[in-house]
Amino acid sequence: MYLSKQFPKNLSKFPSFSRLDPSNAGKTFRFSGTVKGRKLVAMGSTNPEVAHEFPFFRVYKDGRVEKFRWPPEITPPCDDPVTGVKSKDIIISTEPQIAARIFLPRIPHPGRKLPVLLYVHGGGFSFESAFSTQSDRYVRILAGEANVVAVSVEYRLAPKHPIPACYDDSWAALQWVGSHFSGNGPEPWLNDYADFRRLFLAGDSAGGNICHNLAVRVGSIGLPGVTVVGAVLSHPYFGGTDDDKMWFYMCPTANGRLDDPRLKPAAGDLARLGCDRVLIFVAEKDHLRGVGRAYFEELRESGWGGTVEIVEYEGEDHCFHMDDPTCQNAVALIKKIVSFIN
Repeated sequence: MYLSKQFPKNLSKFPSFSRLDPSNAGKTFRFSGTVKGRKLVAMGSTNPEVAHEFPFFRVYKDGRVEKFRWPPEITPPCDDPVTGVKSKDIIISTEPQIAARIFLPRIPHPGRKLPVLLYVHGGGFSFESAFSTQSDRYVRILAGEANVVAVSVEYRLAPKHPIPACYDDSWAALQWVGSHFSGNGPEPWLNDYADFRRLFLAGDSAGGNICHNLAVRVGSIGLPGVTVVGAVLSHPYFGGTDDDKMWFYMCPTANGRLDDPRLKPAAGDLARLGCDRVLIFVAEKDHLRGVGRAYFEELRESGWGGTVEIVEYEGEDHCFHMDDPTCQNAVALIKKIVSFIN
């Protein structure tokens, strides 16, 4: 079921979102449940026997999961008087539970339509949020600088919601955005201000991987009424690192297959990528630098008809631009994205 409405003040109506209430920022949570036979907890364990140790969570032998970076610090939507960017939270779907934060920049010319940016946050498929202080700050800057209507997707996180939930939720969000192309969708900001001939995808780290997979789906089955012009993949995750073990745990249906196309892009998928341009960012000290560069080379040699560009920042580490968007290289990265869109 798809809908669009302001996020309710009482988020407890939606269990997956209740921990993201801004009043809960900085608190530690324990929750329990089962995921494919696994017991899941947010923090803490009484059993010291560890079965798996991953970068973002720990799995105990009794199946319990301990997340290291949860909950994120949450920032409420607002009308920013400095940037002039407005934002609001909406619920896209109640089953499954998918939400988003939408950003609207200043509108100097009311009759002029703006490009659309669908942003997918990173976080190893298992943490972070579209409502976090970090994501809000970054997407707000992009919306203001690039003068785009930005939609930041709140997808379900692994391992509580095993992969492919994150891919399916992001695709559902993109379809929901596209459903406004005729001006009759449920969200007024998209109806009134979005130019669906100029839609862009952007994501960092795991979000970059998800954006690639979105572009593959667009190229395979289409997106009626919408032209996906380009995709921005910042420090994208693909298979070929120690992180693969964590991805396989979060995606039990992959059965450890290194050739899973979501993990290792297939040549055929690259050749039919559903956009005209791709911009890739890598960082010299990032452990994902190699897979980002490999993706660039494979896409360039795939027979795909678009153009791809890669930019590397020396001396920088993974997602440096998210940690401090005001540093010199982050400012340069944002300017490059603005140029790419406009």
